Amino acid sequence: MRTFVISLVLLTVFAALPAASQPSSMQVPRQAPEWEVSEWINGKAISLSSLKGKIVIVDFFQLWCPGCNGFSIPLLKTWEKTFQKEISEGKLVIVSIHTVFEGHGYQNNLKLKKFLKRKNIHHLVGVDRHEAGQRIPKTMRVYGTMGTPEMAFIDQKGMVRFQEFGGFDVDRAESLLRSLLKIPSSNN
Repeated sequence: MRTFVISLVLLTVFAALPAASQPSSMQVPRQAPEWEVSEWINGKAISLSSLKGKIVIVDFFQLWCPGCNGFSIPLLKTWEKTFQKEISEGKLVIVSIHTVFEGHGYQNNLKLKKFLKRKNIHHLVGVDRHEAGQRIPKTMRVYGTMGTPEMAFIDQKGMVRFQEFGGFDVDRAESLLRSLLKIPSSNN
């Protein structure tokens, strides 16, 4: 029943998404590049290399992105509940990277902090580093993201095993996540 309700909600959300699911323009699997973050919110600075041995979900988002607000952020909240045990045991880490490539004046760190509080987002959030003269922030460029939302799964060896832009097949993604975590598939 839970899966049906989630699927129904997500089907409704898909109708509002600005882009259909698209695989990353980058090949998968591949070595995950280190992220470049100018500020961390909801916790201490962390490097990707320090997370080897863990599964990492990286959600590239912008606070004013309709697909992020309607799809990736609610999905992460669902997965935080579904995989609460794996998160508390340190097997799974969720990191969001605020990758502002438009509306730089509006999507500032003060508004981001208010947004995170309003949306009740408590996992680690990094602000993607901008380099002088670059419209696209550093981590977004090295990951080859096509926009927001875009999500990536990184395995215990630091390999990107999943990366897709827009809405995607949640059951397929969750099945891969369960496989990486070595837990049985959900039969709900």
